Amino acid sequence: MSSKFAPAPVVLIVYNRLDHTRQTVEALARNDLAAQTDLFVYADAPKNPEAAPAVQEVRAYAKAITGFKSIRVVEWEKNMRCAGSTIAAITEIVNRHVKVISLDDDIVPSPYFLRFMNDALELYKDDDQVACVSGYVYPTRKKLPETFFLRGGENWGWGTWKRAWKQFNPDGKALLKEIEERGLKRDFNFNGAYDYVRMLENQISGKVDSWAIRWHASCFLARRLCLWPGTSLVRNIGFDGTGTNTGITNEYDGELAKCPVEVTRIPLEESNAARKAFEDYFARSKSMKEVIKSHVPVPLKTVLGKALEITGKVLSKVRT
Repeated sequence: MSSKFAPAPVVLIVYNRLDHTRQTVEALARNDLAAQTDLFVYADAPKNPEAAPAVQEVRAYAKAITGFKSIRVVEWEKNMRCAGSTIAAITEIVNRHVKVISLDDDIVPSPYFLRFMNDALELYKDDDQVACVSGYVYPTRKKLPETFFLRGGENWGWGTWKRAWKQFNPDGKALLKEIEERGLKRDFNFNGAYDYVRMLENQISGKVDSWAIRWHASCFLARRLCLWPGTSLVRNIGFDGTGTNTGITNEYDGELAKCPVEVTRIPLEESNAARKAFEDYFARSKSMKEVIKSHVPVPLKTVLGKALEITGKVLSKVRT
């Protein structure tokens, strides 16, 4: 499928990470549809005086971005946090433009990202059963189809339409209650392989600031599908200790697509093979799940590795 239509606008959510933002923007600009794409940068306000200098650096950089059809920078006057900023930005843009592609400042796209997202948004624009399109896919051991559907939503380099975003329910308590009343906890948790219910509980209690778990639950309960690529078109560089809700890990790193991912019409049904591949991947990721459950920001192996690194430097100084 070729992209012979107006590309969807891109929303970029930024805060105080200049290096991450620069990597994301420069990679996005290397897409062949960048010059035809309207870019909307939503820059959050500092949450405290100490954060102000880094926030101002990002805002200054955003105002100097080039390489896109148009660029608009929205500077929030109060700290919205990631969830508030994303929800407001997506709502504003889909109400104006019907469709949207969204990136966080740490989601670095491949050169084929925009074409895949736009082709998919165009092909499935009138299919109410399809809620969104993902640019990311987990690094499963099993080979996945070129594209496939899974029930629920996704948020690492993704796109949606106004008709689908209307399904979003920001009330985490109501979502959890419905999941429990309908006996869907195990299904929602990929047959117990990943504790999405715990993530939703953490959002409700305020332990994490996540709009994404509520989007996933909203789509899941409405029996809406997300289109995934068989090979990832983005990489998340935020698991370096700089993120609000993330620690340090390379567990989500996979090989990026070396060529365009073809978008063709496939049956509007969940892929059993892909779901099983995801379950297997999640089951192997128990160490990361334990980190999330215990709210420890850094995996033990990272702590030990850093300790050994520091010890080595000290011994080196002693020898010299």
